[in-house]
Parts: sequence; C-alpha cells; structure tokens
Amino acid sequence: MRQEEAGVPPLAFVQLLNSEALQPDAVAHFRRLVRREGWSELELVRRDRQVPIRWFREVFADLDPDSATRFGLAFADQAQLTSFGPLSLPLISAASVAEVFDLLGYLPVISGSLRPHFHQSPTSLTVGLTGQTDDPALNCLVIAYGGAALLRLLDMLAGELPAVTLHLAWEAPRTPALGPDAVAGRLVFGAHTSFIDVPVESLSAPCRFPDPVAYRLAITELRRTLERDREPTSISETIRRAIEENPAHSGRDEVAAMLGMSVSTVKRRLDAEGTTFRELREAVLRERAIVRLLDPSLPISQIATDLGYSDLANFSHAFKRWTGQSPVAFRRAGSRIRTDAEASGHPPLTHASGTRNL
Repeated sequence: MRQEEAGVPPLAFVQLLNSEALQPDAVAHFRRLVRREGWSELELVRRDRQVPIRWFREVFADLDPDSATRFGLAFADQAQLTSFGPLSLPLISAASVAEVFDLLGYLPVISGSLRPHFHQSPTSLTVGLTGQTDDPALNCLVIAYGGAALLRLLDMLAGELPAVTLHLAWEAPRTPALGPDAVAGRLVFGAHTSFIDVPVESLSAPCRFPDPVAYRLAITELRRTLERDREPTSISETIRRAIEENPAHSGRDEVAAMLGMSVSTVKRRLDAEGTTFRELREAVLRERAIVRLLDPSLPISQIATDLGYSDLANFSHAFKRWTGQSPVAFRRAGSRIRTDAEASGHPPLTHASGTRNL
C-alpha cells in the first residue's frame, strides 16, 4: 500500500468488515485485497495503516454518486467511538461539542481522504468537507460517511443535536427509502458545497464523559503526530497548503517565491502530476468563498478582499464562472435552502445495494 494514498482509518474498516453492513461477497473481496497487499486485518490495525479508498472502487466497480451516498450513510451507522485510532481517546474525553469539532483539525492523522475547513460566524460554525480521492463517486462516499459519522458520534457524546445539520453538494439518491436512518432528518441535499452547520449554542453543549487531563494529553500527542507527518507527499499538496495558509497572497509568483522555486519549475512539476497552478488555486478559493458566503454577517466585499481579489467585480466574475451564480444570488439561494431544511427536514434514505438493510 502506498502511504501517500487517500485512505480510511484501519479499525473503522475492520469493524465494517465484521459488521452486517456488507454482503458476504463484498467482505470476501475486501479480504482478498488485504491479503494481496501482504497484510492481515490485525496487522492493519496494529501498524495503523490507512486502508486505500480506491479499494471501494475495486470492490464496487459500478459505484456512482447515488450508491456511494447510500454506502457512506450505511457505513456511518457502524461508526464507533473506538474506530478512529489516535482521535478516539480525545473524542471520548471531550468536554463540549466545541472540543469535538476542534479535533477535526487533526483528521489528517487518521485519514487523507477528507479535508475539513472552518469558518466561525457570530451565529454558527461552518465546517466545509472536501473529498480528496480524485474520484467524484468516492468523494461522495467519504463526505457522506465522514459527515454522518460525526453526527452519530455527537449523539453518543452529547445527546441528539437536531440543530446540527449535514449539507451535501449533490442530489438525494433516487432509490426510495427502506427504513429510518439515524441522521436522515438532519441531511440536506442539493447544497452548493458539502458542509456541517453547527449553531453557536450547540457548540457549548456538554459531553457525557469529560476528562480534561486525558483530552489535553491526547491533543499534545496529536499535535506532535501531525507535525511529524505534515511533510507533503507531492508538489500539488505543497502548493495547496501554501494557498490555504494565505489565500490573499496566493498568486503564482508569490507561491513560487515562498517555496524557493521558479515559476517554470512549479509548472513543470505540476504538469508531471497532471494539474495546474490555476486549477489548484481556484479549487481552494472556491471552497473558501462558498463557506464564507454561507455566513450572512460577512460582507461580500470583505470575502473578496480576504481571498485576494483586487475588487468585488473580479471576485463576482470568478465566482459566477465557478458556480453559474453571482455571489449575491448564491447567498440568497443558500439562505432559502437552510430555511426550507429547518422547516421541513429531509426524508430518510435507503442503503446501497451491496449493503444489508440496517
């Protein structure tokens, strides 16, 4: 297994194989893949080897966004507090919902397949969720799984929090529902981007098993692990991180100088990885712009400035190219979606073929 691959936590994967969520033929196929790599399930967990997300494409060759969404939600039903390796102890020890969300900053320690980004407003915390698999269906799977699993974990830790909602940037699966789902009433489809919305009052909700000492020690260890593993594995990741750290000064020349490279060297190395600086920069700016526009208290002109646009007109032109809408129209549509979701909720979903009915 290549360590730079986007993956999922090994214990969560092994627990999935030993649950009743998958059909026996799918379980057998996954176990053949483990053996093919010269590993066993026990060794995966002992050595904390992330399981490549590409295995799900190998087992489910016809995976599409509909089935990937149902898989992700079905797998989230199996999430346990002990599933997430180094994050498990601080999850259990957290004193509040805010401390649980702080742990998302350490998600790269256990999984490279999902990237969170945060925006705090006076009324809510918005956590954007971006898949890192280079496969649209697999991105749907990891986002649906990660978001729904987090909602379930919050229920275990702090009791049900109906105001905390998961918004997914695609349409609901077409298959009719077979039964209730633990988080279905908090799922909103058709959003402009995938994110978790946490009202500010929910952040202070207490958790059931607070242990400040254990939490603090675990965070210290997580910080060390993250710093140790933070060396990027590709020039694309290096550049993406540079843009994320300072989007207002993320022009091609500025980033190249920051990295001590010439512009031509950056271009050549990105060409070798099949991408361009513009594609990487626009992906980051689009994510940030969408999450910030969800905050009605943040002036659009300020968002433009924060993202490095010289004026509002340039930002509006870029945003319309990305989404087909102006920032103003986008913000209005987002407000309507949130209002409708709060008023009506969302019907529960079925699980994918290949999973058992839970």
